[in-house]
Amino acid sequence: MTEYKQCIVIRDDLKLSKGKLAVQVAHAAVSASEWAERSAFDKWKEGGQKKVVLRVPTLKDLFELKEVARRQGLPTALIQDAGLTQIAPGTVTVLGIGPAKVDDIDKVTGNLKLL
Repeated sequence: MTEYKQCIVIRDDLKLSKGKLAVQVAHAAVSASEWAERSAFDKWKEGGQKKVVLRVPTLKDLFELKEVARRQGLPTALIQDAGLTQIAPGTVTVLGIGPAKVDDIDKVTGNLKLL
């Protein structure tokens, strides 16, 4: 059976509070899943909605990763904060990738470190 997962990639340089980070990760999980093919979404949901939170050092790394994922045909969502609390409005905080087949996502994110 093919497994599916979703990766949420955070920027390490922002140093967000745990609560703020949790909200940003949730935004990315929902937003990226809305771009997934229906069959992939359904299989991911049936399989327990596996998610992995990873990190990159900078905004540049996040943009580069998004482009690689897009070229591979993976659903992505960049999240920009509204700026009501800790950071400036429009700050890009996280990237959601997937849900998609584990093997396909790992080709893009397999070298990243866990949060």
